[in-house]
Amino acid sequence: MKNVVLELSARDLVHADLASCGWAGSEHHLAGVAGQLERARAGEVDYLAICPATDIPVAKGGIDYRIKKGVGTLWQLAVHPALQSCGIGAFLVEAAERRIRSRGLCQAELAVEESNPRARALYERLGYAAYDRRPDSWDEQAPDGSLRRYETTCTLMRKALS
Repeated sequence: MKNVVLELSARDLVHADLASCGWAGSEHHLAGVAGQLERARAGEVDYLAICPATDIPVAKGGIDYRIKKGVGTLWQLAVHPALQSCGIGAFLVEAAERRIRSRGLCQAELAVEESNPRARALYERLGYAAYDRRPDSWDEQAPDGSLRRYETTCTLMRKALS
């Protein structure tokens, strides 16, 4: 078996990318991402696309600078399901941390669903430590197109950036 090496780059996610990001979530989710791109124009958030040479996103995620003063809060992190466990998630988080540092901030935070131990293990490997937990919820689109409230519990994690 041969190893495949993808050279990745991080750039801003743009509206034109959304058509190729169906792997990341429903139409409802992608409409929400489109709204976040408007916030990115205002400088409130960064929204990243991780791309191979094709320039088609294989991972995406946001950094919100308004949730907590002096902190970049990572959210909506996603890697194409067929490419998970290939190091792309780590590349995404590290790119997000560079963006946070470029704003002169030295702390990153995120929330991970307690039902997602693989993601939590990644964040711990990258130096994030749990400091609290909280309930969370959002609207998600059902297969029939209707919206339903999804409820979960998240572990809050943080990392000091040097």
